[in-house]
Amino acid sequence: MLKFALVGCGRIAKRHSELLGTGQIEGAALAAVCDIDEGKARQIGVGLSVPWFTDMHQMMASMEIDVVVVLTESGNHARDVIALAAYGKHIVVEKPMALRLQDADRMIQVCDEAGIRLFVVKQNRFNVPVMKAREALDAGRFGRLVLGTVRVRWCRPQAYYDQDPWRGTWAMDGGVLTNQASHHIDMLEWMFGDVDTVYAMSRTALVDIEAEDTAVVSLRFANGALGVVEATTATRPTDLEGSLSILGEGGTVEIGGFAVNEMKVWKFADETEEDSGVLENYSVNPPNVYGFGHQAYYEHVVDCINNATPQLVAGLEGRRSLELISAIYESIETGKEVRLRFQPKQCRLGIRDE
Repeated sequence: MLKFALVGCGRIAKRHSELLGTGQIEGAALAAVCDIDEGKARQIGVGLSVPWFTDMHQMMASMEIDVVVVLTESGNHARDVIALAAYGKHIVVEKPMALRLQDADRMIQVCDEAGIRLFVVKQNRFNVPVMKAREALDAGRFGRLVLGTVRVRWCRPQAYYDQDPWRGTWAMDGGVLTNQASHHIDMLEWMFGDVDTVYAMSRTALVDIEAEDTAVVSLRFANGALGVVEATTATRPTDLEGSLSILGEGGTVEIGGFAVNEMKVWKFADETEEDSGVLENYSVNPPNVYGFGHQAYYEHVVDCINNATPQLVAGLEGRRSLELISAIYESIETGKEVRLRFQPKQCRLGIRDE
């Protein structure tokens, strides 16, 4: 039984703690939780009958822990992962793994030096319809890829950003691209491969934050395919969709729903017997935008550690999508097309006033 500890007891910690603390993940148990806000730590700890702490170093020194899960503010992920690597325990970090590429590089380095695994949470890769689409891709059913699109049309009112002072700031969070749409951008890159160039525009339409709540991005992939990202938290009055479309010379797949959870279109030129049941059998109805992917993700983490199997999203893979998001912000700031691989010059993400 792997013993997990949570560092950070904010909004997303509810999902992680419920899975680990109520026996939903075979081979995993919640051992402790920590947050510098005593009230948040106590609430989860008492609710799930596990020890709670306000100092992560005290927790790590006093508890038997196999895996530590970093759920602090996006801008503090790098700081906390680097500090925790010294304890020699495997680390799971929520997206984005960091806000700056140099921080991601340092995280990967210290975990490698400590001989531990660094897992980056990209739970939407484990959604049932997404895995089915990836299976078709690996089987070559799409042929040459033509166009990929992700749409994130969610609702985050001012009250959401007002929950915490770091939300929507450049130093600690970023906007819809870094936060809500980062999973979808990752999925697009996972399906279509490396990005060659990006061009993007954004605005802050309906809320009072530093970063963007709405953006559109055009991508050109190294394989010649094109891509579009449409992302907003300014949908009103409620969430509308989180979707992925894949168009290739051999077929088309569209996954919709509000959490990339519903197979909408599954059409291939060369049909198989199984195709007729895909729309019905590869859709799920999750209770919220987090979907069911976290459960499959944790099962994957347990399998990787116990059986030494390859992980789907290690540090280098997490860095890959961070580089793409950084390039998107660079394009927004410069008003120009940006070619990857690059070093950010005007991207404001993760920059703090000294």
